[in-house]
Amino acid sequence: MTSTMMNYPLTTTHIVARAAQLFPSVEIVSQKPDKTLVRHNYASVYERSKSLAKALLDAGLKKGERVATLMWNHNAHLEAYYGVPMAGGIYHTLNLRLSPSDIAFIVNHAQDRFLIVDDTLLKLLATFEGEVSFEKIFVVSWTGAPIPEKYSDYESFLASAGDVSSWEPPQADENDGAGMCYTSGTTGRPKGVVYSHRALVLHSFASAMVDTLGLSQSDTLLPVVPMFHANSWGLPFTAALAGTKQVHPGPHLDPISLLDLYEKEQVTVSAGVPTIWLGIQQAVEANPDKWKYPKPMRMIVGGSAAPEGMIRSMDALGMTVIHAWGMTETAPLGTVSTLKASMQSLDEDSKYTTRAKQGYPVPFVDIRAMGEDGPAPWDGKAMGELQVRGPWVAGSYYDAPEAADSWTADGWFCTGDVVTIDPEGYVKITDRTKDLIKSGGEWISSVELENALMSHPAILEAAVIAVPHEKWMERPLAVIVPKPGHVIDKAALATYLEHKFTKFWVPDEFVIRDSIPRTSTGKFLKSKLREELGGE
Repeated sequence: MTSTMMNYPLTTTHIVARAAQLFPSVEIVSQKPDKTLVRHNYASVYERSKSLAKALLDAGLKKGERVATLMWNHNAHLEAYYGVPMAGGIYHTLNLRLSPSDIAFIVNHAQDRFLIVDDTLLKLLATFEGEVSFEKIFVVSWTGAPIPEKYSDYESFLASAGDVSSWEPPQADENDGAGMCYTSGTTGRPKGVVYSHRALVLHSFASAMVDTLGLSQSDTLLPVVPMFHANSWGLPFTAALAGTKQVHPGPHLDPISLLDLYEKEQVTVSAGVPTIWLGIQQAVEANPDKWKYPKPMRMIVGGSAAPEGMIRSMDALGMTVIHAWGMTETAPLGTVSTLKASMQSLDEDSKYTTRAKQGYPVPFVDIRAMGEDGPAPWDGKAMGELQVRGPWVAGSYYDAPEAADSWTADGWFCTGDVVTIDPEGYVKITDRTKDLIKSGGEWISSVELENALMSHPAILEAAVIAVPHEKWMERPLAVIVPKPGHVIDKAALATYLEHKFTKFWVPDEFVIRDSIPRTSTGKFLKSKLREELGGE
């Protein structure tokens, strides 16, 4: 029997058109480089997105062609997210924290036709512009400085579309590409993922659920996670789907600027990597009565594991950490760590232990931990590589046949994360496959050691790497950044860890540093530490 349901395409255009119709006055606030605020709303952003779409079509954009963005988080970047797919194109966010050579490689590999760039980033553009070939470059003016003649003014480009109030964009197929992101390229050249309209819409539904990220029309969202990283965790679409007020910080991502904006706009939910929240935690603890932000705020954390100690400390400040996991290849939401109803009676320590895990899979994402002899049992102990599949999980990389081995023969994506899965389905990342330490034939988790170290009252940050050892093959080495005013007693620190782990897990050496190198997305750059400290 055939279905009686309508064939209604799932497109991102519907998301923003609905937001404009039902929530026209809900604000979208953008912070300029001088920290003044520009206020738009869903109605105006929808009209501006339509103007961008029509102007791109008038400029000759063809279906499936890429429009690159080199921008911070603000309304114009949102307009690209909404407007480029509306025209049948694919918005392609360029990670401005990558090296110029990597950005040039990405632009050329993606064959980007046009570029939209902030005027504050023209100096960065100049570092790789000679290696790429954009047909046109549109500059978003934030500073008021004159735009070089060789570029086009973004606002004038929008105005060229004329009156779009009655203009209807072409109908997209839900399987058409809408957005594109590249991996950060920490292990070889960056690789591209193209997201379909269908993937982004389904991802938005799952992301908005109460027991996932739980965005609602009554929330005010401030995404610290950049729009150029992992699709901004899908939040630009999830927020529009829910009719959520959006506040975008522009280039100001330091703790003080964020806290000022939290208070000014009464932000109820924010999203970023653990290093952002650690900085905010320190600022609030140092000035406990300075900021009047809503309590409890919800702080979505991803990108790397959040230490349990940080989750406890943030709770005490009225900021509830929601642990999530995902990747560029998963659009990116894969798991979220919220407590099930049956867990509400657990003692506080057990609740925090669970919340520090990466969580259980969101609807339509299947997970398994693949060990050496097949799928590992869900017992919370057996380790294996996390493999995932689902409607917003990439099935291949863009024009990268050499990377086909990232998928199994039966169609699962190999994440490279080593995990355990407990009987309740909660995933706990124990390491990346490349960061696991094998000492005397036994595995040691660098992530668990790092989380324990960062729970120490004198330690701000910690990274653990493997270094070669004549007898044991590999041994752990810990790089420590003390909190201001604290002195690290290495012997006492070893004793502290011996109370938490079996003795052979305790690092042989503790290296004290002022900082730890990071990737473009804020993760510890362990490859550089291994290079500097004798690892392979």
